[in-house]
Amino acid sequence: MKNRWKIGFFILLGIIVAAILFLWILAVSPAEESKIEPAKKSADSDDVAFQVSTNKRDLNRVINHYIEEEGKKSSIDYQVLLTDEVELYGTLPLFSQELELRLTFEPQALKNGDLILNQREISVGKLRLPVSTVLKFVSDSYDLPEAVNIQPEEERVYVSMQRLKLKSDIKVRVNEFDLKKDNIKITLLVPAD
Repeated sequence: MKNRWKIGFFILLGIIVAAILFLWILAVSPAEESKIEPAKKSADSDDVAFQVSTNKRDLNRVINHYIEEEGKKSSIDYQVLLTDEVELYGTLPLFSQELELRLTFEPQALKNGDLILNQREISVGKLRLPVSTVLKFVSDSYDLPEAVNIQPEEERVYVSMQRLKLKSDIKVRVNEFDLKKDNIKITLLVPAD
């Protein structure tokens, strides 16, 4: 009788260890990623270009309004804050807990008007996880606009400004994005046909 309890205990312990090992392997395995190629289309001759210079405070308001409008169908809330870098705050559901997530990125404006956010720091509560795993989870869990492509293996986010869907078919090109100097310059391309 005592041996059956011992055997049952070790079988249950083995199942628990196997389940934890399986979850760990899934968490650290490389993430699949989709690639968005940068659009090479230049401004249409029918578009009127408006040069806009703004600051972090105003752009924070616009970005978070856009996130709020786009994220209404998502059950996960997140917020973007521009300081001397781009910060993303949100939560990660893990079992019955909500872990606090903070990602920081260094922005880089490209010549084609798009924006790359190179990942700098990551924190999930006090837990250290591989960056590619967390970026893959964010990509899968958060309802991001289709112009935002998370590339976990490169540890960056590619924002295709030309693919952003704005009202009245307005297009945006980023010219300068220096957060430390609070120097943000963009071009709005407004259709004039």
